[in-house]
Amino acid sequence: MITICVANQKGGVGKTTTAINVGTALAAMGWRTLLIDLDPQGNASTGLGVHHGDRLRSSYELLTGDCTLAEAVIPTKVPGLDLIAATVDLSGAEIELVDYENRTDRLRLALGAAADARWDICLIDCPPSLGLLTINAMVAAQSLLVPLQCEFFALEGLSQLLQTIERIRAKFNPSLGILGVALTMYDRRNRLTEQVAQDVRACLGNAVFQTVIPRNVRLSEAPSHGLPALIYDMRCAGSEAYMALSRELLGRLPPLVQAKAA
Repeated sequence: MITICVANQKGGVGKTTTAINVGTALAAMGWRTLLIDLDPQGNASTGLGVHHGDRLRSSYELLTGDCTLAEAVIPTKVPGLDLIAATVDLSGAEIELVDYENRTDRLRLALGAAADARWDICLIDCPPSLGLLTINAMVAAQSLLVPLQCEFFALEGLSQLLQTIERIRAKFNPSLGILGVALTMYDRRNRLTEQVAQDVRACLGNAVFQTVIPRNVRLSEAPSHGLPALIYDMRCAGSEAYMALSRELLGRLPPLVQAKAA
C-alpha cells in the first residue's frame, strides 16, 4: 500500500475536495482505496455521506491506540473506497499525543500493523496546519500531494510548507517525496490566476501537475449532498479535471507500485 498525504497548512485551498475526488477517481479506476480523515472538522467524512452518528470509531481512536485500522474502517457509497472518519475528539489529539511515546509515529505504526493486501493506496486528508496531526501524516506517507490555490497568499505559505517537509525528511521520514503540486480554483478569466500559476511552475518546475482544477459550482455543491463531485456530476468541468489529475498522479507512482496494483 502506498500512502499519500494531502497537505497544505493554508485553509481553503481544496485539500478535502482533492482527497475525496482523487480517492473516488482511483477507486473508479480499480484501485482499492482508503481515505483517512485526519482533520478535526471532519469535512471529508461529511463529503462522503458519513453521518456523525455512524462514526463510532475514528482516526482519533486510531491515533490513541484504542482501535485498530480494521475496526475504524467504514465503507462509503463509492465502491472500492473505504474511509476512516474524523470526529471532534480529534481536536484535542494535538495536546494528548504530546504525552505519548513515539507521538510522531502513531499513524505510521497503525498503518504498518494492517494487512497490506486489503488496499492498494491510502490518501490522508490533513488539517490546515503544520501541527502534530499533519506531522503524523507526513511520517506515515511515502508521498505528498499539495493542493495550491491560485492566489497570491498561497505562494507565501508554500515556502513554509517546503521547509517543514525538509525538516520531516531530516528528522523522521527521509523517504518522503513530493508527488506533485496541484493548482486548484483556477480561473482563466483572472489574470492573477495565470500569473500565480506561472510563478509556481517557474519555482517548482515538473513538480507541478499539468492538470489544473478549475473553479466549478458543481464541486462546491457536491459535499452538501454527501457525494463526491465525480458521482454528483461526473460530466462537470471539475469532475473531468479530477479524473485527469488522478491519471497524471498514477503516472508518477513508482513502476513497482503500479505493477502491484495492476
